[in-house]
Amino acid sequence: MIQKAEKVSVYIDGFNLYFGMISKYEHTKWLNIEALSEALLKPNQKLEDVKYFTARISNNPSKEQRQKSYIDAIKTTRVKIIFGHYKSKPKSCNRCGHSWNTNEEKMTDVNIAVNMLTDAMDDKYDIALLISGDSDLVPPIHTIHKYFPEKRVVVAFPPNRHNNSVKNAAKGSFIIGRSKLVQSQFNEEVIGENNYIIRKPKEWI
Repeated sequence: MIQKAEKVSVYIDGFNLYFGMISKYEHTKWLNIEALSEALLKPNQKLEDVKYFTARISNNPSKEQRQKSYIDAIKTTRVKIIFGHYKSKPKSCNRCGHSWNTNEEKMTDVNIAVNMLTDAMDDKYDIALLISGDSDLVPPIHTIHKYFPEKRVVVAFPPNRHNNSVKNAAKGSFIIGRSKLVQSQFNEEVIGENNYIIRKPKEWI
């Protein structure tokens, strides 16, 4: 009897993955998210959906351009990009009194939680593969396992992002290794809409 393939949906915390990669494997940033998702599947699993959660960088033109190139490359795949936003927040030094504004990413964990839960309700997956080490995602993991006991949340930790609370909440976990990241890179030039050429940023070569 042929075993039915398990449906897998992948949910990627973009900044958690990015900062994990640059902390250990600096030259893997030109990452093909869809290819990585396929590479993480087991033989009896089928990739149904890939969702990438991020926010647009602001107030830094060079970083904005690099991010734009990367997002344009991702758009050539079947990955769905879901944006949160950056919010300006004042900070100050207690010792010298100097003040400045910083940008903080907002809504990513909420967007991931909502999508994982609604996709469970719509029976879009058997396994939710979460790529993140953010402990804020523990409550939605518990909620999915409580109300949808036939489904499993498995966590793929980015490099240097292992988190025991997330591991304990999941029904399986592993760390994404260097070989999977290296094997899942875009070509240095990617063909976008209307044959537009998207080039890997020089700073990432």
